[in-house]
Amino acid sequence: MSEYKQTDTEMSVVQATTAAAVSGNVQAGLLKNMIPDPGWFNGNRSKFEDWWRGIRLFLKSNRVNGMDDRITAILAHLRGGVAGIYAQKKLDELDEDNDTQDWDDVVKEIKTTFSDKSKAVDAEWKIETFKQGKRNTVDFIIEFKALAMKADTDELHAIFLLKKNIQHDIIKTILGYPPIAMPGTLKEWKVAITSVGQEYESTEK
Repeated sequence: MSEYKQTDTEMSVVQATTAAAVSGNVQAGLLKNMIPDPGWFNGNRSKFEDWWRGIRLFLKSNRVNGMDDRITAILAHLRGGVAGIYAQKKLDELDEDNDTQDWDDVVKEIKTTFSDKSKAVDAEWKIETFKQGKRNTVDFIIEFKALAMKADTDELHAIFLLKKNIQHDIIKTILGYPPIAMPGTLKEWKVAITSVGQEYESTEK
């Protein structure tokens, strides 16, 4: 009976696969160590935005991907005050309901319950008059996107505000595009504005 001997090619494939797996695990471990646990949230609305960003990063770095697992992890981080009451109520609902909760619905409910409404009102006022001026185009788009999210601005109005408040030369260039290349969605407008704006800025250096 002949003994099977692994070829050099097979050994190379195994080594490459193992190296990739080890590299992936190391990177995942480094990411996990970089993202701290955001701690408990007690319902203080002025701190919700920072805590919410922290818990999302924490779940992602720890690869908590299942909807039920993510919801459970978030409820476990709500303690004391209004947050504790909400967590208990939500936990009771989960115990009574055998169906899987919809993640988007839970996120919307949590944001509605704990978001600082005064920040949303301020954002609604600010985004209406938020002009690019001499701001770098990428910086302006990032700030605009953050304001639009806080103000819950609908897509059509956000496009209107972008076209109104970005530098005139940028919009003029984009409006000169052929119809087939004309941006339609908010995402497409952001990409087009960023591209044209960076071209203008590179020639000004």
